[in-house]
Amino acid sequence: MLAFPNCKINIGLQIISKRSDGYHNIATVFLPVYGLYDVIEVKKRDSFCFKSGGIATDFTAEDNLCVRAYYLLQKAYQLPPIQLYLYKNIPLGAGLGGGSADAAFTLLLLNKFFDLQLTSEMLKNYAAELGSDCSFFIDNKPSIGSGRGNELRYLPSFSLKDKYIYIVKPPIHINTAKAYATAQASQPAVPLEELIQQPLYQWKNNVVNDFEKWIFPQYPLLQKIKDELYEKGAVYAAMSGSGSSLYGIFDKMPEKITTFQQDYFQWIGKL
Repeated sequence: MLAFPNCKINIGLQIISKRSDGYHNIATVFLPVYGLYDVIEVKKRDSFCFKSGGIATDFTAEDNLCVRAYYLLQKAYQLPPIQLYLYKNIPLGAGLGGGSADAAFTLLLLNKFFDLQLTSEMLKNYAAELGSDCSFFIDNKPSIGSGRGNELRYLPSFSLKDKYIYIVKPPIHINTAKAYATAQASQPAVPLEELIQQPLYQWKNNVVNDFEKWIFPQYPLLQKIKDELYEKGAVYAAMSGSGSSLYGIFDKMPEKITTFQQDYFQWIGKL
């Protein structure tokens, strides 16, 4: 049985306050990008086996969120052993939620494969044990994320389906924990949910990813890529999550930007 975990982008990210548990309260819009996805396959097997392919990874099987998702349900429901195969297309450390999507889709796949009949809320609770934004991928719909990103509210009227997206990730890895450690929280003047109701062409100066204020000075290349996306016609461009991927939203299909280096990950598709 197969599943196809898609990535997401963050539209705006406000770092509002530091929590007593060490995390931060944030506000962000999670938007699924269905065209860029990994592949997960589950088969019955006499003993548990995990394999991976596609983009090279440096994680061990024990560290992989898909494996952790399996053992989470295996412990609760005495699941038999399986072969779990993961093929990576979504780049790692990109702020695109690839690992979180893989974990959530593994839960969904196992629920269906073994007919566990777990509800969406039950699956979200399990997903939250694996990572802050894993729960988003259970329903996989445009949502405003609050708390540490795990408190979700569906935005049924929010859509960019007639737009195109250009995703770029240079060979820069940004540690999310370190990014939050250097960020300074502040109460936003205008809530993000209000800002995204503005016309798209007004987002450039109003819908901000707070991480850019601290990360761009450390990695000037990221600012350069964002500027290039705007120069090539993006209506809105931003970093996703804590990076290091950036994206531009276009009214029409953009051409590939040839000035970007060959070792940049680049993907163009429709939202």
